[in-house]
Amino acid sequence: MGDMFQTRPWPFERDRFPEDLGAVVMKTVLNGDLPALQFVHTRDNSWLIADGVSDPNASGACIATHIRHVLNLDPGLEELATLPIGYVANRSAAREPWVITPFSYEDDQASA
Repeated sequence: MGDMFQTRPWPFERDRFPEDLGAVVMKTVLNGDLPALQFVHTRDNSWLIADGVSDPNASGACIATHIRHVLNLDPGLEELATLPIGYVANRSAAREPWVITPFSYEDDQASA
């Protein structure tokens, strides 16, 4: 796939993820073991993709990779290219509707 970039100018052209955009992805999602149930577009314009079940902070749970690898597993995730900066999309199961809410790290809430 070539070069990978942590961030790209947003909003994305044609509301599609750029081919060279990277994301931090849980290995359970990348391997197809579990569906992506959480997409985060952080305040610094980077992307996090989780299974919504396992601890993404566990050692070795995540890897940086092209976001396109996840989209190849579930092309319907392309709709999240319009997720605003600073928001998270959660769903309870694959093919369920996404619930979009403002995102903050738990540590941010504890210090607020």
